[in-house]
Amino acid sequence: MTQETAIKLFESKKIRSVWDAKKGKWYFSIVDVVEVLTESPNPRKYWSVLKTRLKKEESQLATNCSQLKMQAADGKYYLTDVADTEQLLRLIQSIPSPKAEPFKRWLARVGYERLEEIENPELTAKRMRELYKAKGYSDEWIEKRVRGIAIRDELTNEWQKRGVKEQQEYSILTAEISRATFGMTPTEYKEFKALDKQRDNLRDHMTDLELIFTMLGEASTTEIARNRDAQGYNENLDVSMEGGTVAGNARRDLEQKSGRRVSTRDNYKEIPEGVKRKQIKVAED
Repeated sequence: MTQETAIKLFESKKIRSVWDAKKGKWYFSIVDVVEVLTESPNPRKYWSVLKTRLKKEESQLATNCSQLKMQAADGKYYLTDVADTEQLLRLIQSIPSPKAEPFKRWLARVGYERLEEIENPELTAKRMRELYKAKGYSDEWIEKRVRGIAIRDELTNEWQKRGVKEQQEYSILTAEISRATFGMTPTEYKEFKALDKQRDNLRDHMTDLELIFTMLGEASTTEIARNRDAQGYNENLDVSMEGGTVAGNARRDLEQKSGRRVSTRDNYKEIPEGVKRKQIKVAED
């Protein structure tokens, strides 16, 4: 089926989601929903116990539960129990939670917004900008982040057309681009920035320059893959290293001339405004 993965937010809590274009419905990670509703320190165990009970009751939610591969905290993809909106509404009835009603309203809004976005794709980018704005990001940073997402989508679409398997191979190729660009894989970069491996999105904590070089590495990889007509994982692995090297060479050239490292331990939102303006000016130059 044609799928589009996404991270949805309910009260700042992440819920991994997949849009099935063929069926026209969202599928949500049950473990993530359970964590939101119960605030359990071990939502996987909570769901395991609940699932066993539901099976004994011959509940269709447990017997007809689907699984999709979703990215876990370690960056790898694993089969994860998922449910559509109708199934989640039945799940909510089995979990006593003061957040049940707000979550039902959230489900309805997510479904409605998706229908709007299908009719008008520009709404997706607009809502993304509004979300980052509410989190305190500057307009200049948001534009780079949104552009970076578009470049990333273009790259993964290219990989898909060239026979690269989704999920695990995407993760490996992305790591090679990052390694060649910054000298660190995304996992190592998170450690460098002291980010939470499970909850923090690395790119949401990057500065303007870090985002720009990330975009350059991925855009260069896309361009080389097209011009060389790279096919399969091995050829695209070589291309990913070369695309990242293009960005890595540019990064080192800038660092030599500016006298400052591009990679920083700072979270963009925590950088003083005066420093941000200087970074934006360097990026524009």
